[in-house]
Amino acid sequence: MSGSQEGQHDHPESGEELSIYARRAQAIEALLVEKNVCTPAEVQGMMDVVESRSPADGAKVVAHAWADPEFKARLLAEPRSALAEMGYSLPDTTPRLAVVENTAQVHHMVVCTLCSCYPRTLLGRPPDWYKSFSYRSRAVVDPRGIMREFGLELDESVEVRVLDSTADLRYLVVPRQPAGTEHLPETELAKLISRDSMIGVCNARTPQTVPAG
Repeated sequence: MSGSQEGQHDHPESGEELSIYARRAQAIEALLVEKNVCTPAEVQGMMDVVESRSPADGAKVVAHAWADPEFKARLLAEPRSALAEMGYSLPDTTPRLAVVENTAQVHHMVVCTLCSCYPRTLLGRPPDWYKSFSYRSRAVVDPRGIMREFGLELDESVEVRVLDSTADLRYLVVPRQPAGTEHLPETELAKLISRDSMIGVCNARTPQTVPAG
């Protein structure tokens, strides 16, 4: 991305070579700007929005779903419109988002076997382990083994479904709500919901295991 115009990203320091993906991104941006599809400022603005997102956004949505069964039903059926109710706007160019719910019978775990497709609007940047070849290759063949490494041991009676994200489809997992937390306000419920639980490699926290501070 050229640094010749305000709002665009600077080139890397001299001698630093861009990856093939960075060069591709630069070429796509330059073409979009040349065709007047968008301006450099609009590209920068969208990147700033993405950078401002974090797992706290997803946790807020999941906490509301836990507290409001009717909202949860809408979130599972029509994620885009349900998220709009909470002020999260998914642009038309955003890949489709599917929201799935973990239950006592079925547990979902998300992976992107080809790269690192991820619901950044709600979770921010994907963690390094999600992008690693080890996770991408093992998630499909040994999901229980991976979950075990995250401290989750599922009963054999629980069906594990591995969901493969793509450039056209991303997933958000609504983890099971810990028993006995139904009385908590949404601000407290959100503290129980970690990024990893919304990927599905672990369950939500219990109030006793929420990190201090």
